[in-house]
Amino acid sequence: MNRGRGRPRRATDAPAATGQRIELSLERLTHDGRGIGRWQGRTVFVEGGLPGEQVVARVVRARSKLIEARLEQLRTASPERQEPACPHIALCGGCSLQHVPQSTQLQLKQQALSQQLEHFAGLQPECWMPALTGPEYGYRQRTRLSVREAPRSGRLQVGYRQRASSELVEVSRCPVLIPRLEGVLRDLSEQLQLLEGRSGLGHVELVGGLHPGLIVRHLRPLSEADRQRLLDLAGRHGLACYLQSGSEGILHCLSGDGAQPAYRLDDQQLTFHFAAGDFTQVNAEINRQMVNQALDWLAIQPGERVLDLFCGVGNFSLPLARAGALVTGVEGSAEMVERAAANARLNGLGQTHFYQADLSNSLDSAWLHQDYDAALLDPPRDGAAQMAGMLAQKRVQRILYVSCNPATLARDAGILSAAGYRLVQAGIMDMFPQTAHVEAMALFVSGKDRK
Repeated sequence: MNRGRGRPRRATDAPAATGQRIELSLERLTHDGRGIGRWQGRTVFVEGGLPGEQVVARVVRARSKLIEARLEQLRTASPERQEPACPHIALCGGCSLQHVPQSTQLQLKQQALSQQLEHFAGLQPECWMPALTGPEYGYRQRTRLSVREAPRSGRLQVGYRQRASSELVEVSRCPVLIPRLEGVLRDLSEQLQLLEGRSGLGHVELVGGLHPGLIVRHLRPLSEADRQRLLDLAGRHGLACYLQSGSEGILHCLSGDGAQPAYRLDDQQLTFHFAAGDFTQVNAEINRQMVNQALDWLAIQPGERVLDLFCGVGNFSLPLARAGALVTGVEGSAEMVERAAANARLNGLGQTHFYQADLSNSLDSAWLHQDYDAALLDPPRDGAAQMAGMLAQKRVQRILYVSCNPATLARDAGILSAAGYRLVQAGIMDMFPQTAHVEAMALFVSGKDRK
């Protein structure tokens, strides 16, 4: 006799155990590229799976109705499945969609943006614009590698964080890097092992652009022999060599010419200097297209006043100024404000003005009390709810929102829509092929402006 409450517990009611291997068929994909199937009445999300596949998956997290798992064995493969280009795909937490065709990746990202806009704001754009696309591999102009001494062996590990772990996966290849930077990886690990001061290393950054470089952050002074070894390593790969001491943002160039890391927007004939720690776009081709699209969508007329929020080192500010706008740029980092202003002077755009402000808190600054014809926002992942509300209050006619998170873009779109703005057009930008990251651009126009 069942003396407990409710119906007797069946074997299929028991949740799957972490580490358990389960077999199932996959029916569709989530927006982040995981396969979805059913197992004993529960929904299962399988990382690395594709629709139509019969798989064996290992459970990594289990709840009463949902199971998260990782592909372990293919019983039946989808004809769409493609071979990942990276030999470290099984461990590295970076490019999780390499098995998914590029066309499907774009569909997933488009669906993610559309669903978030519908869910959070009840909106769809009046016009969906074509995706901005570029090379599927060999696109990444910048990367940061962790450096850590193994506690038992003392051997130096150089690589990226493993998926769902604080451990490192040592990398000899990274196909999403531009070829010049990828070619450094094997030599880098071997040479760092030989440094006398290897235990005092922080991280290593590889940067492309106008002056490709190797940036080594060190927590303790390096010997002259170590400095020479790093200089020789960089020289073999045609890189400048920079040292960054402790938490300092200043780079000390060992290469002799003192050149700063820089990139260029050839279409606008603009050069941008930046420093370690500054945010810059890592995909040069998509950045070029993105800047051009921003100029096209905003259709700036000479003499119009434009506010560029989260302006960084001037990636949008200076092209807008080159198009004839009177630009005010605002950024949270005082150091990046200084570099944006220096970049404006470097390019002969000294009439552009930059201010430092915390754009997530209440503000009372001189730039807030000016009138603007248009605004551009390029916020971090947590979005710009307060700034969206402020721009709506000021009745800025055209607002261009560049987003790296569809959920916060949709939330902020709801704020603008409630204030009478129309979502005129939107589209995705494939800034990070082989990953589930969704970058998007959306143009909002004040209801009274029939542009």
